[in-house]
Amino acid sequence: MNDKVDILSMSMDELIEFMEKIGEKKFRAKQIYEWLHEKRVSSFTEMTNISKALQDKLAVNCDIVTLREVKKLESKDGTRKYLFELNDHHVVESVFMSYKHGNSVCISSQVGCRMGCKFCASTIGGLKRNLTVSEMLGQVYEINRISGQRISNIVIMGTGEPLDNYDVLIKFIKIINSEEGMNISQRNITVSTCGIIEKINDIADENLKITLAISLHAPNNSIRKTMMPIANAYDYDLLIEACKDYVKKTKRRITFEYSLVKGVNDGIECAKELSKVLKGILCHVNLIPVNQVEERSYRHSSKDTILAFKNVLEKHKIPTTIRRELGSDIDAACGQLRRSYTKDKNKEV
Repeated sequence: MNDKVDILSMSMDELIEFMEKIGEKKFRAKQIYEWLHEKRVSSFTEMTNISKALQDKLAVNCDIVTLREVKKLESKDGTRKYLFELNDHHVVESVFMSYKHGNSVCISSQVGCRMGCKFCASTIGGLKRNLTVSEMLGQVYEINRISGQRISNIVIMGTGEPLDNYDVLIKFIKIINSEEGMNISQRNITVSTCGIIEKINDIADENLKITLAISLHAPNNSIRKTMMPIANAYDYDLLIEACKDYVKKTKRRITFEYSLVKGVNDGIECAKELSKVLKGILCHVNLIPVNQVEERSYRHSSKDTILAFKNVLEKHKIPTTIRRELGSDIDAACGQLRRSYTKDKNKEV
């Protein structure tokens, strides 16, 4: 069993404390932190401004967690989907997307997911474990290294429920935002959640400048229950109230994600009902043509249906966009690549 310290997961304060614990000066922490998070080295021997003795001491006591790329798919639109293997051989998905406003990376927060949403491949097979801070950072760092392109936006909307891995999520945001690291603005970080109310309340108190995206996907609780098991645990009206409280506390606009499923939640009456629910909330609605997953029965709404739904929301003064379908030719929907890779590996056994 490896009992070495996961040094990449340490905050600056934790690293300072660790340096003192192993008999080193405090200032060494800043040097090491910059090597890890700004220069993003993968070994202690690359840290050229610290002594060989300290390099050896760190190598004995610490690990620099790295991810291994096991598969990459590239779309004709430039979207790249990566499958990374972790040290325990689990795999996670990450996506690189290029927009006019800059490059975005969508990362995972868990191996698998326990939320059970009916339109998502990520949750098939359930939750295996939470990711560590270093494993979340590693997805961003590896894609930055492989692509050689600057990353300006991070979306935590891959496999897993980020608020179900709350402490790791908050630490990740603070490290990726730190001046000694990638220094990615919190305003350029989006965190998606299917609606764990107490954690929404908690994150509202963190004084972060992130964008919170709520996976709503329905205009009422009865439809939401057919799509998302979490609706059985968290009442729809209470979720909307938590969102209102979040906006009031943070003064930040909230995003509502709404996957349109043919014949389920895409009718004009659903659009009208959703308009009433969201009236007066500082928000933006992101309409998502649902990704068709082999193991699921949900089907894509027509373009006319999607546009009609959008028009109803906009008529009621609710800012609405239709998500650009990136990577549709490479199965870029959450969980699809990991699912197919795992199935293939199991066939080999």
